[in-house]
Amino acid sequence: MVRRKLVLIVLSLVMLSLGLTGCGQEKPTLYVYNWGDYMDEDVLKEFEKEFNMKVVYDTFSTNEDMYVKIKSGGSTYDVIFPSDYMLTRMLNEGMLEEIDLEKIPNHKHLDPRLMGTVYDPENRYSLPYMWGTLGILYNTTMVDEEIDSWDALWDPKYSKEILMLDSQRDSIGAALLRLGYSLNTLDLEELAEAGESLREQKPLVLAYVLDEGKDKMVAGEAALALTWSGEAMYGISENEDLAYVIPKEGTNIWFDVMAVPKGSKNLEGAMQFMDFLNRPEIALRNTEYIGYATPHLAARAMLPEEVQNDRQAYPLDEDLEHAEFFVHLGETLRDYDRIWTEVKAH
Repeated sequence: MVRRKLVLIVLSLVMLSLGLTGCGQEKPTLYVYNWGDYMDEDVLKEFEKEFNMKVVYDTFSTNEDMYVKIKSGGSTYDVIFPSDYMLTRMLNEGMLEEIDLEKIPNHKHLDPRLMGTVYDPENRYSLPYMWGTLGILYNTTMVDEEIDSWDALWDPKYSKEILMLDSQRDSIGAALLRLGYSLNTLDLEELAEAGESLREQKPLVLAYVLDEGKDKMVAGEAALALTWSGEAMYGISENEDLAYVIPKEGTNIWFDVMAVPKGSKNLEGAMQFMDFLNRPEIALRNTEYIGYATPHLAARAMLPEEVQNDRQAYPLDEDLEHAEFFVHLGETLRDYDRIWTEVKAH
């Protein structure tokens, strides 16, 4: 009898121990690395609740910052949001996992015209998240002329009223387009000319900015800004005096994408998260929050009609006649790095 009681006590303690161990198990974690202010973070809480998963959400300011952190191996992320040309670079360096489209059924809502582009022809490594153009945002109360050329950002009459992007590909790209060159040029003489052009422009520049540029334009602190179309749409929604234009010399049509870096420890969670972001109601909330153009057809169809038909946000094919994708520059990227460093230090 005593022995039976002892056995029962031992079994009870074992069951209690197992129960406590189960209660103490941590939820699986998903590590996400995105641009600053580039997602309605309330959707993260909803994902956590529905999938019983913890999300650790970090942000970066430039593609180059993101690349260095991933390349160094100091952090392991499960979902990242590089731009198109950076995705190509990371793919060439073996830094990405293939994605499984069968586990992302909501990708069916993405615009077929924006799938299978040059940076990932078969969408084996990425899905588009947002897209847009590069252009000029300007204040119509401070500018009394039609703005249709990149020349406006080099006009001395707007000295200390010009904002440029603190982004080498975009600012060097604008200079190249102004000079009639490809924004993907590998010609060192053309690059040198673009660098000299940016050094000549620098005394006219009020500041080199990133996310804060749209706020400065809304506040009327500058007359013109080199910016992305999504930032421009936000600015226009906050200040009716602002307008956006794609210059006649050409533009960059860009994509920010969802991808999975090599070494992800939660591939299943990554696929679930990418599918979650492509649910129509979630994609709608993100595009409304960010103000950028969505590649998601169902989400776009739920936007106000004036937004759906806004050629600044959703340009027609004729608006993109001289548009180029950014492509990875290979070894020539070092020359872009050097030129941008020289411009900033000038």
